[in-house]
Amino acid sequence: MSHINVTINGRQYRMACEPGQETRLLKLADGLETRVESLRGKFGEIGDGRLTVMAALMVADELVDAQARIRALEEELNALRDVRVVASDRARATQSAVAAALNAAADRIEKTTQVLNRTVGNGIAMG
Repeated sequence: MSHINVTINGRQYRMACEPGQETRLLKLADGLETRVESLRGKFGEIGDGRLTVMAALMVADELVDAQARIRALEEELNALRDVRVVASDRARATQSAVAAALNAAADRIEKTTQVLNRTVGNGIAMG
Protein backbone atom coordinates (compact mmCIF):
# COMPACT_ATOMS: atom_id res chain seq x y z
CA MET A 1 0.00 0.00 0.00
CA SER A 2 1.31 3.42 -0.96
CA HIS A 3 0.62 6.64 0.93
CA ILE A 4 0.41 10.14 -0.50
CA ASN A 5 -0.74 13.54 0.70
CA VAL A 6 -3.56 15.26 -1.16
CA THR A 7 -4.94 18.74 -0.62
CA ILE A 8 -8.68 19.30 -0.70
CA ASN A 9 -10.24 22.60 0.33
CA GLY A 10 -6.88 23.79 1.62
CA ARG A 11 -6.43 20.84 3.95
CA GLN A 12 -3.96 18.04 3.56
CA TYR A 13 -5.05 14.44 3.88
CA ARG A 14 -2.83 11.39 3.98
CA MET A 15 -4.36 8.79 1.69
CA ALA A 16 -3.55 5.15 1.04
CA CYS A 17 -3.77 3.67 -2.44
CA GLU A 18 -2.62 0.69 -4.42
CA PRO A 19 0.91 0.93 -5.80
CA GLY A 20 0.86 2.67 -9.18
CA GLN A 21 -2.38 4.55 -8.41
CA GLU A 22 -0.69 7.57 -6.82
CA THR A 23 -0.93 9.79 -9.91
CA ARG A 24 -4.59 8.93 -10.41
CA LEU A 25 -5.41 9.76 -6.79
CA LEU A 26 -3.57 13.07 -7.07
CA LYS A 27 -5.53 13.95 -10.23
CA LEU A 28 -8.82 13.07 -8.54
CA ALA A 29 -7.95 15.24 -5.54
CA ASP A 30 -6.91 18.08 -7.88
CA GLY A 31 -10.25 17.84 -9.67
CA LEU A 32 -12.16 18.01 -6.41
CA GLU A 33 -9.98 20.92 -5.21
CA THR A 34 -10.70 22.77 -8.48
CA ARG A 35 -14.42 22.34 -7.93
CA VAL A 36 -14.18 23.57 -4.35
CA GLU A 37 -12.25 26.66 -5.50
CA SER A 38 -14.83 27.30 -8.23
CA LEU A 39 -17.68 27.08 -5.72
CA ARG A 40 -15.82 29.36 -3.32
CA GLY A 41 -15.52 31.87 -6.16
CA LYS A 42 -19.28 31.73 -6.79
CA PHE A 43 -20.58 31.59 -3.23
CA GLY A 44 -17.76 33.02 -1.13
CA GLU A 45 -16.89 31.61 2.25
CA ILE A 46 -19.91 29.47 3.11
CA GLY A 47 -18.04 26.97 5.24
CA ASP A 48 -15.43 24.37 4.45
CA GLY A 49 -17.71 21.42 4.98
CA ARG A 50 -20.47 22.87 2.87
CA LEU A 51 -18.08 23.66 -0.01
CA THR A 52 -16.69 20.14 0.09
CA VAL A 53 -20.17 18.59 0.15
CA MET A 54 -21.31 20.79 -2.75
CA ALA A 55 -18.22 19.79 -4.77
CA ALA A 56 -18.86 16.12 -3.99
CA LEU A 57 -22.48 16.50 -5.10
CA MET A 58 -21.31 18.07 -8.38
CA VAL A 59 -19.07 15.05 -8.96
CA ALA A 60 -21.90 12.67 -8.04
CA ASP A 61 -24.24 14.50 -10.44
CA GLU A 62 -21.72 14.14 -13.27
CA LEU A 63 -21.31 10.47 -12.40
CA VAL A 64 -25.07 9.86 -12.57
CA ASP A 65 -25.21 11.65 -15.95
CA ALA A 66 -22.24 9.63 -17.22
CA GLN A 67 -23.84 6.36 -16.08
CA ALA A 68 -27.09 7.27 -17.84
CA ARG A 69 -25.14 8.09 -21.01
CA ILE A 70 -23.29 4.79 -20.78
CA ARG A 71 -26.60 2.90 -20.42
CA ALA A 72 -28.04 4.76 -23.43
CA LEU A 73 -24.95 4.00 -25.50
CA GLU A 74 -25.04 0.34 -24.46
CA GLU A 75 -28.70 0.15 -25.54
CA GLU A 76 -27.84 1.82 -28.84
CA LEU A 77 -24.94 -0.59 -29.34
CA ASN A 78 -27.20 -3.58 -28.67
CA ALA A 79 -29.78 -2.24 -31.12
CA LEU A 80 -27.08 -1.76 -33.77
CA ARG A 81 -25.86 -5.31 -33.16
CA ASP A 82 -29.41 -6.59 -33.66
CA VAL A 83 -29.72 -4.60 -36.90
CA ARG A 84 -26.38 -6.00 -38.07
CA VAL A 85 -27.53 -9.56 -37.39
CA VAL A 86 -30.77 -8.99 -39.31
CA ALA A 87 -28.87 -7.38 -42.22
CA SER A 88 -26.37 -10.24 -42.26
CA ASP A 89 -29.17 -12.82 -42.30
CA ARG A 90 -30.92 -10.90 -45.09
CA ALA A 91 -27.67 -10.73 -47.08
CA ARG A 92 -27.18 -14.50 -46.73
CA ALA A 93 -30.77 -15.12 -47.84
CA THR A 94 -30.31 -12.81 -50.83
CA GLN A 95 -27.04 -14.52 -51.72
CA SER A 96 -28.74 -17.92 -51.57
CA ALA A 97 -31.64 -16.67 -53.71
CA VAL A 98 -29.24 -15.22 -56.31
CA ALA A 99 -27.24 -18.45 -56.38
CA ALA A 100 -30.43 -20.49 -56.82
CA ALA A 101 -31.62 -18.16 -59.62
CA LEU A 102 -28.24 -18.44 -61.38
CA ASN A 103 -28.29 -22.22 -61.05
CA ALA A 104 -31.84 -22.34 -62.45
CA ALA A 105 -30.82 -20.08 -65.34
CA ALA A 106 -27.77 -22.25 -66.00
CA ASP A 107 -30.01 -25.35 -66.03
CA ARG A 108 -32.39 -23.69 -68.52
CA ILE A 109 -29.48 -22.64 -70.73
CA GLU A 110 -28.10 -26.17 -70.59
CA LYS A 111 -31.49 -27.67 -71.56
CA THR A 112 -31.92 -25.13 -74.37
CA THR A 113 -28.43 -25.95 -75.63
CA GLN A 114 -29.24 -29.67 -75.61
CA VAL A 115 -32.46 -29.07 -77.56
CA LEU A 116 -30.61 -26.91 -80.09
CA ASN A 117 -27.85 -29.49 -80.47
CA ARG A 118 -30.41 -32.26 -81.09
CA THR A 119 -32.28 -30.05 -83.56
CA VAL A 120 -29.13 -29.08 -85.45
CA GLY A 121 -27.90 -32.62 -85.18
CA ASN A 122 -31.11 -33.94 -86.86
CA GLY A 123 -30.40 -31.94 -89.99
CA ILE A 124 -32.50 -28.89 -89.38
CA ALA A 125 -30.46 -25.86 -90.36
CA MET A 126 -30.73 -22.76 -88.31
CA GLY A 127 -30.18 -19.20 -89.57
